[in-house]
Amino acid sequence: MMNCNNVFRWHYPFLLLLLLLVSRLAAADTLLVLGDSLSAGYRMSATAAWPSLLNKEWQQQPKVVNASISGDTAGQGLARLPGLLKQHQPRWVLIELGGNDGLRGFPPQNIAADLTKVIDEVKAAKAQPLLMQIRLPANYGRRYTEAFSAIYPRLAQQYDIPLVPFFMEQVYLKPEWMQQDGIHPNPDAQPFIANLMATELAPLVKHD
Repeated sequence: MMNCNNVFRWHYPFLLLLLLLVSRLAAADTLLVLGDSLSAGYRMSATAAWPSLLNKEWQQQPKVVNASISGDTAGQGLARLPGLLKQHQPRWVLIELGGNDGLRGFPPQNIAADLTKVIDEVKAAKAQPLLMQIRLPANYGRRYTEAFSAIYPRLAQQYDIPLVPFFMEQVYLKPEWMQQDGIHPNPDAQPFIANLMATELAPLVKHD
């Protein structure tokens, strides 16, 4: 009769390998949203923000992790990124950053440099970067807004990565969806944004 301890010893390496494989597969199906107040849910519960609604809509297939913080610049997002990549091991990272840099009038070349580093960090972690186009209000001046907006398609082309449309362009058309500051979407806009992002992101987060 075979000793049970011997059977366990023989199967243990296989079981350990299987557990590690399952763990990696689970981690691989995560979409990390690295953004600012537009995704963080400014002046509302985090559960009301569009990434949380998208996670519910997708039933965590893939899981959506919202790592957005109101007020973050591209540089601040970059500083947080290594820890987030290590913690969540995402398969995809949606980069929704740069708006605060633009609102503060940072030089476009500096913004582009920080976003470049973000993309490099994501790729180094073997994750797929998804870059969202960000646009500024027209009152920031045509020359600056055009230089700012041009950062995103240029980086998307340079790195051959998807450029995701800016969801706020459609939200701005509905004054009832905007907060009083005229910059941030209110809770009523979040279901629309979640549905829009589901449509835009679904083809980009395909499972092998």
